[in-house]
Amino acid sequence: MSIAFLDDADDPRVADYRDIRERDLTGRRGLFIAEGEVVLNMLLSPASLCRPRSVLMAKHRIEQRRDLLARVPDGVPIYAASQPVLDRIAGFDLHRGMLAVGEKPPGPDLDALLAAMPERAVVLAVSGVGNHDNMGGLFRNAAAFGAAAVLRDDRCCDPFYRKAIRVSVGAVLRTPTVAAPSLEALIQALEQAGFDILALTPRAETPLKAVKGLGRQAVLVGSEGPGLPAGTLARLRTVGMPMAGGFDSLNVATAAALALHQICGGPEA
Repeated sequence: MSIAFLDDADDPRVADYRDIRERDLTGRRGLFIAEGEVVLNMLLSPASLCRPRSVLMAKHRIEQRRDLLARVPDGVPIYAASQPVLDRIAGFDLHRGMLAVGEKPPGPDLDALLAAMPERAVVLAVSGVGNHDNMGGLFRNAAAFGAAAVLRDDRCCDPFYRKAIRVSVGAVLRTPTVAAPSLEALIQALEQAGFDILALTPRAETPLKAVKGLGRQAVLVGSEGPGLPAGTLARLRTVGMPMAGGFDSLNVATAAALALHQICGGPEA
């Protein structure tokens, strides 16, 4: 394991890390930033669908994290800098002290991904979720309850934003995902692959507790506030949860978690 020590925040070898808070807004040429030990552990694990391109960390954390650094593949550079230099590179106070640049996996073909799934499979389908916290929470819950994939329409944010990955505790890096060109295209692909689509809405025809995990099923959620389009709800089976005290909805990640638990029951159900 070889570590290159940096004294200059403008060193061209760490250009991908520079001012990452601002550059998160513009995309990263098929790259992403992984932040913190939990996410880096996932990136370097056999379960990850992504590969690291480089690692950058604070000098004072090296001894504590040698076990993690030992799992960095040969040929992937490891850089280290003092905390002040690290903060200048990143453009903010990087308390977690560890970053990596990773490469997104090749986007799978939606139809091929669905066709390859077993006869009993559950996927999470997402429409119009643009909040990175919610997107990260959706991936975390999908991984926790054994969903086979997270499918998105064109109005969703990129789950490979740094914050979404961090909120997902790295689940974005291990969960198959693909973006469909539209919600309609996503629904058509699911129907053609034999998935029973369950659209979550407060005004549902079927209570969630009545749903059984049978065959191929897709839990479809929309953005908080507007939810799913009326036309979509009119053509699909709708599922919901009765609530008390005048509340009519939950956070989208929470609602998805409850639905996935009911249908998947976790990996040992």
